[in-house]
Amino acid sequence: MATDRGPAVPGLIRVPIRVDGDIVTARQQGRALAEKVGFNGSDLTCIATAISELSRNILRYAGSGEVILRPAQVGSKQGIVVIARDEGPGIPDIDLALQDGFSTSSSLGLGFPGTRRLMDELEIESVIGRGTTVTAKKWLV
Repeated sequence: MATDRGPAVPGLIRVPIRVDGDIVTARQQGRALAEKVGFNGSDLTCIATAISELSRNILRYAGSGEVILRPAQVGSKQGIVVIARDEGPGIPDIDLALQDGFSTSSSLGLGFPGTRRLMDELEIESVIGRGTTVTAKKWLV
């Protein structure tokens, strides 16, 4: 997958998603970064689970892509940003994809709705035939 890497960002972690084992790597890297940011307990589990769901969607629907993890700060608010992107077929109806139980595969349809519940913010951008970028954020409270 060709990407414009741009300037180095402190704390930015890129995990290529090509095989099932990459999901575990992304999950572990995200959990470790979240811990450095200051998350603990169930928040760490929520972040790791969201990363797993997004990574699995990349493999299932696009075949490959990447997960980008980075710390975030807005004013005094700190958190973590998880970006999952691919160059797959795209999502024809994002609103439908966000509904519990909807799936175009044989899954339970909990990926995006579950991720939306686990994280504080979820944004999906998708272009048919060009790919999808999902940005999820979790903030320390």
